[in-house]
Amino acid sequence: MPLAFTAVFKEAPEGGYVAFVEELPGANTQGATLDEARDNLRKAVGLVLEANRVLAEQDLAGAAVIREPLLLSA
Repeated sequence: MPLAFTAVFKEAPEGGYVAFVEELPGANTQGATLDEARDNLRKAVGLVLEANRVLAEQDLAGAAVIREPLLLSA
């Protein structure tokens, strides 16, 4: 079973929705509709994961490290 995150959607006072992932700080967005907020949140998660990868690669540049896949099950 793949790892699942918790998406939270809250109606914004000015209209639309604010969205974030509880388990992934920085993965937050908004959308005019709930469907748009969902789509934007999927993109935000991808961007946060990619940014974290780039930062880690920069921080570890030149270091002797072992990289391997980490598979998680729920």
